Amino acid sequence: MLRAAGIGVGDEVVVPAFGNVELAEAVALVGALPVFADIDPDTYCLDASSVEAALTSRTAAVVAVHRFGRPADMRPLHGVGQRHGLLVLEQGESEMPYDETAQRRQRAAYLDGKLRGVRTPDWGEGHTYQQYVVRVPGNGRPDRDAFARAVRVRGVECRVPVKTPVHRMPGFRRCVSLPETERAADETLALPVDASLTKRDMQRIVSACNALGGLLQPAF
Repeated sequence: MLRAAGIGVGDEVVVPAFGNVELAEAVALVGALPVFADIDPDTYCLDASSVEAALTSRTAAVVAVHRFGRPADMRPLHGVGQRHGLLVLEQGESEMPYDETAQRRQRAAYLDGKLRGVRTPDWGEGHTYQQYVVRVPGNGRPDRDAFARAVRVRGVECRVPVKTPVHRMPGFRRCVSLPETERAADETLALPVDASLTKRDMQRIVSACNALGGLLQPAF
């Protein structure tokens, strides 16, 4: 997409740091400079105001990423693009069959109603729950990592969706303030909502997580 748009040496492309490094690598591959903007804490997608603050005279494009099955709010991003004459691109996630999406939403709704002591995802319009990402409140990464270990001991598979923001990685390290990105990297944990999970599996997930709820401060 970047090459087709004529993006190259001397250009800057605004991208999220919360996610995989491949996007920043793709920008660098065409000779442009990736510039990182912060995310919206509810959607984990680019925040339009942070994007606007990151613009310079060399900015040529913005690439929004739909994260965890939650679509980015493209309207304010397109507004930024129109005001500044920028190309706004989208990086989507692979689509799932309708039946699988419906089952994931059903399991996500069950977890929404049962989990205690963690912050459940914002539903949002069109959320497909490719990942069911909660936040473990407390003092950041040590609490989240301890929570994850304890849940795994109870037989529940879980994973940290973004271990290190791209702006903290070698080769892309930047002195930039991205507080929501760093907070999300420290607090988020993906719980299973696969269509293959049985009711007993879902109950096990809730039981494992809620057994630790007394150790945490409520999310709200």
